[in-house]
Amino acid sequence: MKTYAFPYVVFLVLLVGCNTQIKEDQLPEVKSEIPSDYDPEERLYELGIVLPEAGNPVANYVNAVQAGNLMFLAGKGPRKPDGGNVTGKLGADLTIEEGYEAARLAGIAQLAVLKAELGNLNRVKRVVKVKGMVNAMPEFTDHPKVVNGYSDLMVAVFGDRGKHARAAVGMGSLPSNIAVEMEMVVEVFD
Repeated sequence: MKTYAFPYVVFLVLLVGCNTQIKEDQLPEVKSEIPSDYDPEERLYELGIVLPEAGNPVANYVNAVQAGNLMFLAGKGPRKPDGGNVTGKLGADLTIEEGYEAARLAGIAQLAVLKAELGNLNRVKRVVKVKGMVNAMPEFTDHPKVVNGYSDLMVAVFGDRGKHARAAVGMGSLPSNIAVEMEMVVEVFD
C-alpha cells in the first residue's frame, strides 16, 4: 500500500504557519448598537401608517423564526383595513396599480409582525431579502411593478436599510385567491 506523505506535510506546515494568536485589541470593532437618529416607527407616523395587530398563522407554522441575527418572516397577504383580503389575479381581475397597493398592504402586515416579534422596529438593522409571489395570469409579465409596492414601502420606512435583494415571481394561484403573498428576511440589532 502506497502512502503519500507530501500533502499531509504541506497541510501541517500551513496549519502551523497560520496558527498565530490574534489579540482581542487586533480584532475589528463590530458595531451593533442602534443609531440614535434611526427611528422607523417615527417614519411610519410621518407616512400616516398605523400598524394593525399582527395576524395569526392560518395553518401549522409561526409568523417568524429568528436564527442568530436574522429573522425569517412567513408569507403574508394583502390585508385591507376592514379585515378582508385583496383578491384576484393580475392581468385579469386587478390592474398593476391595484397589485402594487396589495403588495404595500402585505408589507404593512409584515411590519406588524416585525413589531410584535421585536417590540420595536428600531431593532431592524437591514431588510435583507424579499420574495414576492404574484397571483397572475400566465401572460402577465409585470410582476416587478407589483412587488415594488412592498419594496417602496420598506425603503420609505427604513431608508437605505430597507433596500434589499428580491425575487418577484408569478404564481398560478395563491391561498384564498389573494393577489400577492410576500416573504421577508431581516437582520436585527442584538
